Amino acid sequence: MKKSLLSALLAGSIFAPVAFASEAITAEEVAAAQQAWGEGIVAIGAAYTADEDYAAAATAHIERFYAYGSHDVLFKPTLASDDQFRGDFDEALSYFVGGEIAEDNGFAIAPYTAVRWENEGTIIDEDSAMAMGNYFFTTTEGDEVKVEYSFGYVRGDDGELKIVLHHSSLPYSAD
Repeated sequence: MKKSLLSALLAGSIFAPVAFASEAITAEEVAAAQQAWGEGIVAIGAAYTADEDYAAAATAHIERFYAYGSHDVLFKPTLASDDQFRGDFDEALSYFVGGEIAEDNGFAIAPYTAVRWENEGTIIDEDSAMAMGNYFFTTTEGDEVKVEYSFGYVRGDDGELKIVLHHSSLPYSAD
């Protein structure tokens, strides 16, 4: 007996899931991705301070942690006000190291010595995750800058979590 065309297509590799797609995202993976993202921000600033290729470090950081090229990415950086949203790779790179967009002074080249996370919560929906809370950037003087964030993640083709939503802002001040 012949299979129907639909049955054949569904059984064939054209609709076979990516090997990693069936693996549910875990809270531990989200925490590890956050830690690695923070270390990447520190590394960009360290490269800048050492007069190394900080733009290459930022490029590698964006390629590793953001889903540009495979998914739409919603990115609203902390210090963006004139051009609030960074919908493509080049705009994200401008935010991290300065350049393409006039208001960008290179957030990641500050530099920072550490990034610490305090998650308010993490929601896992098997193939996606959302985390929200505060992260704290430690300056070279030892002060912490508190930033509020929401990140959304999906699993990339390489099996690693990729950011598809990044919204961050400074805490509200009545001043």
